[in-house]
Amino acid sequence: MTTNFLVVGGTGKTGRRVADRLRERGLPVRSTSRRGVPPFDWGDRGTWAPVLDGVGAVYLTYYPDLVVPGAAGDIRAFTDLAVAAGVRHLVLLSGRGEEEAEACEAIVRAAGTGWTILRCSWFAQNFSEHFLLDAVRSGEIVLPAGTVTEPFVDVRDIADVAVKVLTEPGHTGELYELTGPRLLSFADAATEIAATSGRNVRYVPVSAGEFAAAAAAQGVPEVEIGALTELFARVLDGRNSSVTSDVERVLGRPATQFADFARDAAAAGVWAR
Repeated sequence: MTTNFLVVGGTGKTGRRVADRLRERGLPVRSTSRRGVPPFDWGDRGTWAPVLDGVGAVYLTYYPDLVVPGAAGDIRAFTDLAVAAGVRHLVLLSGRGEEEAEACEAIVRAAGTGWTILRCSWFAQNFSEHFLLDAVRSGEIVLPAGTVTEPFVDVRDIADVAVKVLTEPGHTGELYELTGPRLLSFADAATEIAATSGRNVRYVPVSAGEFAAAAAAQGVPEVEIGALTELFARVLDGRNSSVTSDVERVLGRPATQFADFARDAAAAGVWAR
């Protein structure tokens, strides 16, 4: 394999794992960040072309989310640069049940090079990394999710699928919807985290406005709050309450159970006081 791989969002939940897996295989990887060399910033288009130099395949994630205003324009401009630079395969991490994300998917499909779409919803690791980590540690997961169920997907599965489609033939032109193997409510997730961590953890349903106010008080960046509340208002309505077999279809093994994620996270000590 002589292709150089670019991971856009190399410090994110999926991006850093994709980059690590590629490096473990001894493959040439460029992982982007604002402090990288060369630096990359979605807010500064002047930083985009340098990271594409010599790249053959791209794992493409967008910050903060494909639903935010301007995302489609950025994706179009970036994919145009990528194709002009000679990129032969774009792998887009997309959102499940998000109309704006589907518009970005269409841009990637029409870019004029090979593509694969990885459409995902709620990450299991949202409970253990950054977003809800402090909430679990405090014992209360406060979200505007009601009683909706989600097929929480383990980001380790997403990374394994991404590496597979980046490095092996047979995935060009495919759209994979990646989910966990079963549906859980957020109350169910809290119960499983409590059972594996030995902590008292419960789910507290609130309105979207109450969630936004609480997040702001905790110092969450405004751009993230806006993206999250917009998503909660639309996608936590049951539209994603179904599972697929696409993880197993690609990897030849079942998707990771939420209980296994929770056990591993607890064993790593991420929820310890």
